[in-house]
Amino acid sequence: MAFSLSSYPVTYRAKYTGPGSHNKGWTEEFLEKPHKTPAEEAALSADAAAALSDSRNFYTDMPLVGYTTQYGLSCFEGLKALPQKDGGLAIFRPDRNGARFNESMGGLCMPGFPADAFVKACVETVKRNAALGFTLPYKAEWEKDSFMTADSIYIRPFTYAEGGIGVNICRAPWVVIVTTPVSAYFSAGKSEAVVTERIRATPKGTGWIKAASNYVISALAKHEAADAGFMECVFLDATHRKYVEEGSSCNIFFYLKSGELVTPALMDTILPGITRSSIIELAKDRKVKVTERQIAIDEVFAEAKECFVSGTAAGATPIESLTYQGKKAVFNEGKVGELTAELRDTLKGIQYGTLPDTKGWMVQVV
Repeated sequence: MAFSLSSYPVTYRAKYTGPGSHNKGWTEEFLEKPHKTPAEEAALSADAAAALSDSRNFYTDMPLVGYTTQYGLSCFEGLKALPQKDGGLAIFRPDRNGARFNESMGGLCMPGFPADAFVKACVETVKRNAALGFTLPYKAEWEKDSFMTADSIYIRPFTYAEGGIGVNICRAPWVVIVTTPVSAYFSAGKSEAVVTERIRATPKGTGWIKAASNYVISALAKHEAADAGFMECVFLDATHRKYVEEGSSCNIFFYLKSGELVTPALMDTILPGITRSSIIELAKDRKVKVTERQIAIDEVFAEAKECFVSGTAAGATPIESLTYQGKKAVFNEGKVGELTAELRDTLKGIQYGTLPDTKGWMVQVV
């Protein structure tokens, strides 16, 4: 499913001033967009609510024609602030997102945005919105389904290029951070996936960067999968067309009959997911053999007993079956596997504060 944009009113913006300026570097600001109280907004008609939401989604002092709008030259991040069982609000591993954001910008030949500034900006944006009442309460009912339908605040930092036309790089980007409440990413029901014929990324390309342009193919492939009755699509590699790489917007794991947990190795076609690395760490804590390597679709069909995808939006979502060239592999008789459930429940428990955060992954906001 897609998230609808109903952003919170306080947004963050930083602008880079490059060589030749007396003030080279980043200049930042927080913008309070039009809003009412949360209660007043909840009482608005659908049309009035949409108009208010639209008014928050415009920046009239940013160029329409530029390297982002013309050529997709942009990168972004996705992370979450999660309601805590003790009543607080905390962000999951923002330092890792900040480091990846900086690396993505460098990969696109932009000046990097410092990771520490990234973390501070994310925390402060969420905090300022919470001070206006735009936050989420913890609900004990979420525990009944292991937080699979729990709400959270999605944080979206992204870059926006300066004005210009002609294929070029961005030398003076903006960094913008918006936040919006979200619920489950995948719709309830069957969690079947299909292997798409489309190619997400090629060697020497931008697959390892969280680049906006990468997601055009993902959107098309997922739309085609949904039209065919599947929840998710899975990409194979571009060169051999036999090794599994990623889902539409998530990393993928296979738990084999041998007891080995396999996820595709981080080559330049695969995004280094923060949830991915967290799950690897949690699995190793349980003495599970974790291997990062190429895994062929034939091996998946012959040896995999569990499958799940991972990501900021997906969390750790079980995949009950995978269809390829008309053949279907069903994992764990279509039920959530034991290891999948254990890793999912541990991850969610840490994120929502029902389990102790012994790893220091959560950054408190309020």
